[in-house]
Amino acid sequence: MTPTPTATLVARDWAEIQERMLVPLYEAVYDRLEVGPGDRLLGLDCGAGLPLLLASGRGALATGVEADPARRTLARERLLEVLAAPPAPVVPYDVLLAFSPAPGALAAALPALRRPGGVVVLADWGPMERCTVPSVLGGGPVARDLDAVAAAAGLVPDGSGRVFCPFGYADVDSAVRGLLSTGLYDGSADPVLTEKELAEALHPYERGDGAVWLPNIFRYVIARTA
Repeated sequence: MTPTPTATLVARDWAEIQERMLVPLYEAVYDRLEVGPGDRLLGLDCGAGLPLLLASGRGALATGVEADPARRTLARERLLEVLAAPPAPVVPYDVLLAFSPAPGALAAALPALRRPGGVVVLADWGPMERCTVPSVLGGGPVARDLDAVAAAAGLVPDGSGRVFCPFGYADVDSAVRGLLSTGLYDGSADPVLTEKELAEALHPYERGDGAVWLPNIFRYVIARTA
């Protein structure tokens, strides 16, 4: 499938503006797991591939799965191996990153993971009262119970953590484009009105120099295959 021009623009906003906001989360997880040479890592919903680049920079062999054709195209432009669906479990992976996985995506990817002892990392918004973005987006998204997700998948808990991930933008326009690229804000009915409403919601977080600062906490859970 060839991405539409609009989808390509949104994907580029994700790659150029938004995806770096989660670097503290990726780095904290990689530090905790001591990801490095010899590790095989599979990242679900890897977007334009930044988490894969960070893992590769540590010497790991990283593969991604991304359903969105536009984001997948950008990841491949970075010379990353990114597939449209989880690969067959020919050579098992050591680590599965399933940050905010879509329903069914985790179950579909688990067969590719080494058993027993393969590591699964789940992540989502932390305590909602410490996340600014959901309130800016009008009450959503809602943090999921990661422990329940892990238990439902038959995984064994092996620790958790919280990471400060502020979303910082040079100006309101960049913030609007970045947040819309997440897909969390539905602006399909009237894009112009959506951008206007989002810009207005961001003004209380605008600093004197025009920059926008949205503090957030993310929580991650580490679990292992039985």
